[in-house]
Amino acid sequence: MLLLVPIYYSCTSSASTTQEEIPTSLHAAYSEFNADATTIYLDGSNVVIETTGLPNHETVYWGEGNSLYRDEPTVDLTPSIMSSNNNATTITVDATPNLTGATVATNFNTIGIAVSGASIFNDQEGGGALDAAAGSLDWTGAHIGPGVYHYHLEPKAFTNDDDSLVGVLLDGVFLYGRKCSSTTTYPTDLDTSGGHTTVTEHNTEAEYHYHIINELYSNTGSYIAFAGPYQGY
Repeated sequence: MLLLVPIYYSCTSSASTTQEEIPTSLHAAYSEFNADATTIYLDGSNVVIETTGLPNHETVYWGEGNSLYRDEPTVDLTPSIMSSNNNATTITVDATPNLTGATVATNFNTIGIAVSGASIFNDQEGGGALDAAAGSLDWTGAHIGPGVYHYHLEPKAFTNDDDSLVGVLLDGVFLYGRKCSSTTTYPTDLDTSGGHTTVTEHNTEAEYHYHIINELYSNTGSYIAFAGPYQGY
């Protein structure tokens, strides 16, 4: 049973009419992140996430001999996790996402950190469509290149047609699976980013969050983790 941890705020100036809210504790969703891979802490109005980038689930990309190695003979392998020397990643996100500005397109490389500790990427690879690299994706929609192990598709290792937490994106907005915990069904009110505002299993007050959109991507038989744009900058 998940414990709901409230977020308490203090104001920077009681005289200001536009006071900045500074959180004094982490959002409850951060408790689900892999503690062996991630260090997560508040830095003023930001959350810093430091990660080794090493996922806590099976994949062929661990390489033979590793306890988490999974034989996937149909995967067109890129280098293994342990042969890559730059898995570690640090991102800084808003503790309270700003949803009042313009949307921002995603870019290449890390667009968020998953609960496993590994990176989330968007729907492109090497400046083009993901289709060309689809053969190298493992059973949970991830591969290596450039550098870090990362997910492009729904990470079935920890969310598979459900409402589980996927991770947090660079704008500080949390990403969940294809279903919404408020209804236990696929949401029908998502915006162009796959987001909407409802309660979640981590907050009894309605808050904006993303979902993996329930639309199959190309010939992969799976679903893009997040294509964007960000809403929380």
